[in-house]
Amino acid sequence: MTADEVRRSPFAGVATGVGSWPGIDPREAAATMVGELADLPYLPELPGRGLGADLVGRASALLVDMQFDTTTRAYRIASRPSAVSRLALDYLRADLDAIEEAWEIAGRSGGTFKVQSVGALTLASEVELANGHRALTDSGAVRDIAGSLAEGLAQHVGELRRRLGAEVVVQLDEPLLGTVLAGSLPGVTGLDQVRAMPAPDALDILDSVIRVVGAPVVVHTCAASPPLALLRRSGAAAVSIDVAQLTARDLDGVGELLDAGKDLLLGLIPTTEPEPRPTWREVAKPAVTVIDRLGFPRTVLRDRVGVTPACGLSGASLDWARVALRLSTDVTDAFAQEAETLTYTS
Repeated sequence: MTADEVRRSPFAGVATGVGSWPGIDPREAAATMVGELADLPYLPELPGRGLGADLVGRASALLVDMQFDTTTRAYRIASRPSAVSRLALDYLRADLDAIEEAWEIAGRSGGTFKVQSVGALTLASEVELANGHRALTDSGAVRDIAGSLAEGLAQHVGELRRRLGAEVVVQLDEPLLGTVLAGSLPGVTGLDQVRAMPAPDALDILDSVIRVVGAPVVVHTCAASPPLALLRRSGAAAVSIDVAQLTARDLDGVGELLDAGKDLLLGLIPTTEPEPRPTWREVAKPAVTVIDRLGFPRTVLRDRVGVTPACGLSGASLDWARVALRLSTDVTDAFAQEAETLTYTS
C-alpha cells in the first residue's frame, strides 16, 4: 500500500507552508507556491504590503456584511467600508488572480489547495468595538464575527474551487486561543484583563466556523503550550503546531490528538535562517523523537503527519523561505520512504 493510499486526510504526508511570505509581489509568491509545493500549495499572505495585508486586515476582505477601519491602536469594526477594508479587498483579489495565473501556467489540474484565515477567537481578540474595547468582551460581537467569517470563508473556498478546479482545505490561525482561555489579554486600559472565556464556549465558537466553511479544516497555532485538549475535541481534521514550542507536559496531548483521529502538521523548519543551514535529517529529528517517545510506530510520520515551517515566513529572507519549503518537502519524502530506518546519535 502506498503512502497516498493510506493517507487519512489532505493534511497528512504533505509539505506545505503556514501562510505569510516575504516580499510584496503576489505573482512571484504564487509562482513559488505552485512550483515548490507539489501536494499542498497555498495562497500566500504578504503582510509586507502593510495595512490590509496582515493577518487581521486580510480578514476584513473575507467577512460578510462586516468591515474594519483602523485606529491608532488597532483595527476597529466599522459601520461602512473604509479605505483599509477596500485595500484589503484589492490585495485579496490580486492574490487570487496571481494564484490562478500561476496555476494555469504550471498546467496544474485537480489536486488540493490550502487557504488560511485568522480564526474567530483570535480575530475577536485583535479588533475593537466602537467603544474601544476588544470585541472578545462582547459575546454577541464574537458570534457575529464568527458567523460573518464562516460565511465569507465558505464563499472564498467556493471561488477558489471554481478558479483552480482543485479541492480546497482551510487553515484557521488561532495563535491567541490559549490566551483567550487563560484570561490574560490586556483590557482597554492595559491595567485590567479580559475575562477568560470558558473552554466550552471557545470550542463552540471554533466549531461554529468549522461546520460552515464546507472544507476540511486544520487549526494552527505556533504559540507555546497550545490548548491541545480543546483542539482534540474540536471538529478540525488536523492540528498544526510548532514542535519547538512543545514541552514534556504537552506530549500526552499530542498523543491524544493522534488517538482521536486528528492528523498533525508539525512545524519543523526554522522561520529565519540558522547558521549553519540544517539538513533535512536535522530538522526531522524532533518529529521522530516525539513519535518515538509517545510509542507510536514510525509509520505515523508517513500516514498522519505533514511538515511545515515552524510558523509564517514573512520575516525570512526570500532565499531562506524557499529553502524552508524545500526542506519541508525533503522531510516528508524521507518520512514516506525511510521513516522506520532513520537513526540518530545522541
